[in-house]
Order: sequence, then C-alpha cells, then structure tokens
Amino acid sequence: MTSQSDPKPAEPVVSGFLNFTLHAHLPYVVNHGTWPHGIEWLLEAAAETYLPLLRVLGSLERDGIALHCNLNLSPILLEQLAHPVFQAEFPHYVERKVLAAREDEAFFNSTGEHGYAETARFWQRFFQETLDQFHYLNGDIISSFRHFNDNGLIEIITSGATHGYMPLLGTDESLRAQVRTAVQTHQRHIGKHPRGIWAPECGYRPSGPWSYPVPDAEGAPVGSSFERIGVEQALAESNLDFFIVDTHLVEDSEPVRSPYGPSSARKPASGRNDCRTLYQPYFVDGPYEGLPKGAAATVFPRDPRTGVQVWSGESGYPGDSNYLDFHKKRWPGGHRYWRVTGHGVDMGDKEPYIPYLAAERVKTHAAHFLSLVRDALQGCLNTKNPPILCSPFDAELFGHWWFEGPLWLEAVARQLHENPDGLALTSCSEYLDRYPRAGSIAMHEGSWGAEGTNHVWLNPETSWTYSRIYPAELYAREVCSTDAWKASELSQRIVKQLCRELLLLESSDWQFLITTGAARDYAETRFNTHHDQFNELKTLWQSFEADGSLTAEQQERLAAIELRDNIFADIDPGFWALGAHEIPTAKSAR
Repeated sequence: MTSQSDPKPAEPVVSGFLNFTLHAHLPYVVNHGTWPHGIEWLLEAAAETYLPLLRVLGSLERDGIALHCNLNLSPILLEQLAHPVFQAEFPHYVERKVLAAREDEAFFNSTGEHGYAETARFWQRFFQETLDQFHYLNGDIISSFRHFNDNGLIEIITSGATHGYMPLLGTDESLRAQVRTAVQTHQRHIGKHPRGIWAPECGYRPSGPWSYPVPDAEGAPVGSSFERIGVEQALAESNLDFFIVDTHLVEDSEPVRSPYGPSSARKPASGRNDCRTLYQPYFVDGPYEGLPKGAAATVFPRDPRTGVQVWSGESGYPGDSNYLDFHKKRWPGGHRYWRVTGHGVDMGDKEPYIPYLAAERVKTHAAHFLSLVRDALQGCLNTKNPPILCSPFDAELFGHWWFEGPLWLEAVARQLHENPDGLALTSCSEYLDRYPRAGSIAMHEGSWGAEGTNHVWLNPETSWTYSRIYPAELYAREVCSTDAWKASELSQRIVKQLCRELLLLESSDWQFLITTGAARDYAETRFNTHHDQFNELKTLWQSFEADGSLTAEQQERLAAIELRDNIFADIDPGFWALGAHEIPTAKSAR
C-alpha cells in the first residue's frame, strides 16, 4: 500500500504516436433489397464489424486501456443504424445464423466430422453473444459508440452525408451541403460537433477554375466553367479541423507561406528518416474567402508502409494461412469453416479453420505491426514535436473481411500499453491540441483510389451517371435559392425529399461498385431508382408551383418516396441555396 505522500508514477515519455482511423460506411440499403445485395450488407457489417469492435473497446476500457482511434461513422450509416427497419430485422438475422450453426453441428456430427462440428459450436457462441449484446444495448448501437467517444477512448468523426465524392461534385452548394448535412446529422446522433471528417475516398480538390467533364444525358453542355471552392474551404466553413489524404497528395504537394503555420515550410519529400514528410500534419493552403484568420483545415497523410500489411489478402496479415477464409462458405446458412490455407489455394483444398490457432497469430502480427511503426518513425522520434503515423482503413475490413481484425486491433493496443517504448496511441484531435503543424502545403486533386486520381469514379463505365447528377445538382440549387419552397408544409416536403434523393444520387458507392464489378447491376439499379425519384419529385414540384397543390395520387406517390428514403429528418434545403455557407469563428487553439 502507498501513502498519500508517495509520489505518483511518472508518465511515460512519448517520442512518437500511432493513429488508427477507421472508416465505417455503407451506402443506404434499408428499403432497397435484401439478399444478396441490400440490407444484408448492413446486417453482416453490424454482426461482424460494429458489434465486435464495441466488444473490443469494452474489453480495453475494463483494463484501463484506450484505443484512441478516429472512428468515422458516416452520416448515412448512422441513419441506418438508427432506422427502425434495421433494428427490427437484425435480431431475426442473428437468430437465423444461430439456427444455421446448430443445423451445421448436427450435420457434421452425423458424418463424423467432429472438428467442423466444434467450429459450428464456435459460430453458435459468436452469434449468440452478438444477439445478447444487441438486446443489452436495446438495439442502440450508436449509443454505445457514443459512450466511448464521450469518455475520450475514441474520437468519432464524420464524412460526407451520403459519401459523395467531393472532387467531382458539380456545384459548390452540393459540396457544402454534403458537409453541412453531415455535421448536422453527426450532432443529432453523437451529441457533439465533430472535429474531423473522412473525405469520401480520401478525395481532395483544390480551388480554381473547373469545367463539367461530361455533357448531360442528351449530349448538351451542362453549364459554364466557374471558379469552384476547394475541399478545405467547405470544411473550414463548417468548423472541421482535419481530414485524411493519401500519401501521394502530400508527397507531391508544394510548400507555401501561410499565416496559420511557420513562416516557411520545406516541401515534403519521400525519405526514410525525413521527419517532415508523412509523419506530421499540415495546414492546407487555400484562399479561405470570407473566413477569419485561424479557420484553416489540417491534413494528416496516410502512411504507405504499414497499410498494405493490414489490408492485403495476398501479402498482408489477412492472407495468413491460419485466418478464416472469406470466400468459402457452407450453404445454407453461409457459415465459414475453412482457413486461408495459402495464397492461391483452390477452394476445394482449403483446410479446416481452427479458431485458437488464429487467435495466437493475432498476437504475433500485432507485435510485427508495432515493429514496423517503430521502424518507420526511427530517426524522427523526439519529445518536443513527436511524429504521428496515421493508418487509415475501412472499418469493415476488421471482422467482416478479416474476421480476426478486431482482435488484432485489441492486441496492438494491449501490447503498446504493456510496452510503450516511447510510442503511444492518439487521435488526431488529441495530437493537434498538443503539437503544432509542420507547415502549410498546397495539394493537387486526387484520391486513394487506383492511380490516385478520379478514375475509379469517372471513367467510360460511369460517365453516364455524372451526366445525370450534374443537371440534378443545378436544378436543386435553382429550386432552393428562392423562398417558394418555404410556402407551406407540402412545398417543404417536396423539396426536402428532392434534396434527399440528390444526396443519395451523389453517393460515390454507385460508381465504385460499377467500376469494380462487385455489384454492378445493383449499383446501376440503385442509381437509376434515385434518379427516377428525383425526376418524379421535380415533376411534383412543378405541379405544385403551377397549381399550389397536388392531386391525391401525387400526394400518395410523395408519401411512398418519403417512406422509402426517410433519412435526414432535419434536412435543410437552404443548404443548397446559391452561395449558402457558414462563417465560423476563429479558433483560439490555433
């Protein structure tokens, strides 16, 4: 026992930081299909990623350990997790998984395959624990994430409202509306203003002259060239402090003089021991028109060295022979009983999955990852302005695709807690509150997609979608720039739903799924559905403008669209009005 006079143990000296940024997002699938594409995606992600991640956070909290990650819960994901359709359907989904595992156990016992029968019991325990957890939370997954956010164990950040790809949005108002609707939705669900944002697909565009890259659906020019704002302007207007970009955007940037940072900054350049490259944040230089001094956005670059180890199924941890194979499933039920076995191994040659062996490999890979982090930061480590290595990943990688991923995150946190050796976990906001930016940079347009450009989202297979998006954005701005939509409850309903359909139309997921071929038919159907509904609402608005009312049939159709796509209850069409934006106050912390 220690007396009150005994000195407190000294805080460990930190000379470098590790940050995980997890991007949790799914397109809007509620009321738009079930299996294989539709709400099944959301049910799987909740069972295999979101609830397991909450269990990891709870386990760490009980032992006084914080993951300190940035967790982006995208606005459209928050809307779906809170949706009564999801909350009603999820228990039935998990009950079906438990039942299927019991049936598998009986089958394997009847054939004498007792190893597989044991794995079937493993799945029974896993999904029963998931069901019990969901009931314990009263179906409110968001509140549990909010608990960890409120207690400083994680930092929840936001994203574009429906994950619209910012470099290709066709009006400044659409860019701002994606951000402002996101902040509004985040505050409603999380109870706090977010400090950071996951720019969808890590997409960035600077300010400057821009022309529409495609004509409209009839082949006519969409609109004239104009000077558009940069992403950093929209973020700063909404009091967002930071965002994440891919490696090449910082490596290829140019240093600039800025009132927000040091008087000069040298160009970030790739180099093993160069501290002013990828391991410090930077102010993003921009005109910041109409904003007070201090309202500048900060960027954290993605570390390229550690990332491939975590997401690659070929050369990274998920490809380890002991881990659960993602692709091979037993039907009916869809449970997985086989391990990776080896790269390129035929499905018929996959060997049985042994959970306890996989759990042991997690510890080894956690230790290996931390050694890579220390090696990457070696030579930059210092206690005055410690470097920060930022590792951003899709959250659904952990648990859904790489089943052992959540356990790996826990193992990293535990090993670092037990043996910090000058390294600590931190969130981006925690870092910004303690240390200065390394300077100011100007970045070119790009993303974390293939080739680092816009190609994944705008290519010959997807250009037709933008031929429809751009006229819709211009029409929404035209309607919302007058006060006519405010005239009555009915007029507000029409225009609010018009804005909802535009947001859903802008989702980057449709182009991504088309380009990758992962669910092309579904993505094309979804895009066309929202485009058709946007045009229906356009017709309803024109009828209302002409007559001041709608027919009974038109009102019934409006109600049906509202019921199907009932998201963003507090949506504000004023966000789409010409030139509409927020003016934040200067932040004294800067």
